[in-house]
Amino acid sequence: MDELKKKIREVPDFPKPGILFYDITTLLKDAKGLKTVINRMSEAFAGEKIDVVIGIEARGFIFAPALAYHIGAGFVPVRKPKKLPSATESVSYDLEYGSDTLEIHRDAIGEGHRVLIADDLLATGGTARAVADLVEKLGGEIVGLTFVIELDFLGGRKKFDGYNIFSLLNYDK
Repeated sequence: MDELKKKIREVPDFPKPGILFYDITTLLKDAKGLKTVINRMSEAFAGEKIDVVIGIEARGFIFAPALAYHIGAGFVPVRKPKKLPSATESVSYDLEYGSDTLEIHRDAIGEGHRVLIADDLLATGGTARAVADLVEKLGGEIVGLTFVIELDFLGGRKKFDGYNIFSLLNYDK
């Protein structure tokens, strides 16, 4: 995985001073790197029956459709408010700097649907936790959550006791 980490650009002081931003666009433009990411994220859930893969706006949209295609599942977007055209269910959640809201079509997840949640990054876990709550509110069963990067030092994994979480790349600082 060190080869994949080498393909990620580290940008200091973005989006604000003191933050080290892990820019995955440099990984995404590398065909071999992107293929490795999708293959490894898919392999982590091999043998599981998955009905849909949820992608969290916006970078989750990069990975979730490719994972869904790879494992033979459908794709469901979770979006910011007022972006989905039909009846939605929403969840609001706290962030370090305020709050946010996400929405999903009410008919996107049904009772007992087996769901994989995919995003680029697990940091504090607030956004992914909100999506997991939304899926469960609609009757879905979460098979797991998968991330390209996990920032271990922020402790987001602690919000998911009992859940199957796969992170391809881990950073401890």
